[in-house]
Amino acid sequence: MVQERTVPVFSPTATTISREDGLTIYEDMVLGRSFEDKCAEMYYRGKMFGFVHLYNGQEAVSSGVIKSMRSDDFVCSTYRDHVHALSAGVPANQVMAELFGKETGCSKGRGGSMHLFSQEHNLLGGFAFVAEGIPVAAGATYQTKYRREVMGDESADQVTACFFGDGASNNGQFFECLNMAALWKLPIIFVVENNKWAIGMAHERATSQPEVFKKATVFNMAGVEVDGMDVLAVRAEAQEAIARARAGEGPTLIEALTYRFRGHSLADPDELRPKHEKDDWFSRDPIEKLADHLTAHNLATAEELKAIAQRIQATVTESVEFAQSSPEPKPEDLYRFVFAEDV
Repeated sequence: MVQERTVPVFSPTATTISREDGLTIYEDMVLGRSFEDKCAEMYYRGKMFGFVHLYNGQEAVSSGVIKSMRSDDFVCSTYRDHVHALSAGVPANQVMAELFGKETGCSKGRGGSMHLFSQEHNLLGGFAFVAEGIPVAAGATYQTKYRREVMGDESADQVTACFFGDGASNNGQFFECLNMAALWKLPIIFVVENNKWAIGMAHERATSQPEVFKKATVFNMAGVEVDGMDVLAVRAEAQEAIARARAGEGPTLIEALTYRFRGHSLADPDELRPKHEKDDWFSRDPIEKLADHLTAHNLATAEELKAIAQRIQATVTESVEFAQSSPEPKPEDLYRFVFAEDV
């Protein structure tokens, strides 16, 4: 039997964060959680259709990485992409409208839950197939390096963050793209959101090396493990990886140990994961952990955090109203957006 891993110890008190950054990250995490809860409500009320994969519990990974990046950096997601999009700056109205299949959605209603995309926010897309986004992210970061080193564009110093789950680390695209990224010193961060389960398959049963970050050593690449339930820990590792990439020192593989608080999708009854495991991870809620840190270090009051939550709830409610009142895609536009259009 494979021995179960323990989450690495990280002391957030050793990590400094300003009040402004702390509140920004807290607001982003609360937005992600509130948005996903509203999605669940809409789905179970029959207002939202198709497969919907929620991100509850993993907010520290999205906020810790993406909020450490610049707005012109690139983000590549998976089928669990709503919160990545929100962290990247895609307005909640556009994300919710896309989930409702409306023309005002960020993918014009053509993508739905698993295919969020925004050129404006450098969101390269959500991808339904496991590991499908990894080559896309590698291509995006290659063009950054090419523009800088071949075309002489000094402004081309963008970093790409590529998110995927533990199941994707067993796929061929993972190994091929890590090899190319290391060989060419591409400015990319590979972020493994290891939530222990690939749908209903326990991670330890599916791979010969459960510690995914160690696979980086095969490619002579920096690899780190981090507590994915601690946004300050994730942020600290992300900042180092971003600085390394922007300095031309190549990629980093970050394995964030985290946990999804809901089933694989909203159609999953979630009967395979043991109750004691879920209870243990629920007790390490990343939003509550950050709130405790902010109040304990006098960076925010409980009243301020409550006000943020109330404001976010209003934003999420507005996004549903926006989505419901938005128009459906026109039938005559069925073949639009299949090919690129002149802008």
